[in-house]
Amino acid sequence: MQRRTFLSTVALGSVAGAASALTVANPALAATTPAAGADTPTTSGAATDVAAHATSGSRPFPTYFSLPDGFQPEGIAIGPGDVAYFGSRLDGSIYHASLRTGRGKVFSDGPGTPSLGMKTDSSGRLYVAGGTGGDARIIDTRSGEVLASYRFATGTSFVNDVVLTRDAAWFTDSANAVLYALPRKRRRLPSQDDVVRVPLRGDIEYAAGTNANGITETPDGSGLLVVQSVTGKLFRVDTRTGGTREVDLGGDVLTNGDGLLLHGHTLYAVLNRLNTVAVLWVDRAGLWARVIQRRTDPRFDVPTTMAAFGSRLYLPNARFTTPPEPTTEYSVVAIRRW
Repeated sequence: MQRRTFLSTVALGSVAGAASALTVANPALAATTPAAGADTPTTSGAATDVAAHATSGSRPFPTYFSLPDGFQPEGIAIGPGDVAYFGSRLDGSIYHASLRTGRGKVFSDGPGTPSLGMKTDSSGRLYVAGGTGGDARIIDTRSGEVLASYRFATGTSFVNDVVLTRDAAWFTDSANAVLYALPRKRRRLPSQDDVVRVPLRGDIEYAAGTNANGITETPDGSGLLVVQSVTGKLFRVDTRTGGTREVDLGGDVLTNGDGLLLHGHTLYAVLNRLNTVAVLWVDRAGLWARVIQRRTDPRFDVPTTMAAFGSRLYLPNARFTTPPEPTTEYSVVAIRRW
């Protein structure tokens, strides 16, 4: 498959697989064991499998596919349907790809500032966290049109991730101890005047580095869970008061914690520079959790977050440890959910 740089992909609207070789590791166990039902390589060696799939181009729903060279991906959202959306931390452009084929194109040009955490709703709206831009956008997934933009902060900020609840879209700020909320209204988009700032209080203490990052709901929907990357701590947030309470992890930590995804009582946490997905069981109220698995994959190259489709998790490789160039290659890896 011919590869193109991100700049040429943006200009031309160009389109940009491998079976998974999943490794499961649980330090609490005496031995490392493969996850039940995990994908396995079709040939010996993950690199060989990646190359074989890349040349065949015929296998549906690949477990590995390329993004445009130089794109610098970070966020991912999936749906409605089998379409994935990826944001560029370089200029905020949005790339969409078919999970069935792995092919796609840039369909929404960025504002020149990052697009980080993203979520889609059932109406085909894509909510995008704006990173150092201190803002957020809502994009029409059908046309790529920016439906609305919101200014959250005017000084130093890092609007990092977003989760959609029944009533609001909640955004973290890794530089400021505050959450931002956009009310979700049935008949109209929220206005700038509708933006709500909820200062964080209680157990969380911001430090040098990346603070509040990934965000999701508690299993009972009564609050939010936020991971603090620099400390590896997980916090429950009361959305009414901004009060935070450290989640009891039994002495474990989620260092380099990035994107979070909740499925029932199972919480997935991407530990980006550790090339690991931590799998936790969380109690109903989100006050107690235990790491039950730590999963890695030889194809991981600093994944940042994930989105689910069917029985799989899809993770973009941000490659933070690789100096970005226009020709730097980026990819997406799919693994089976636990």
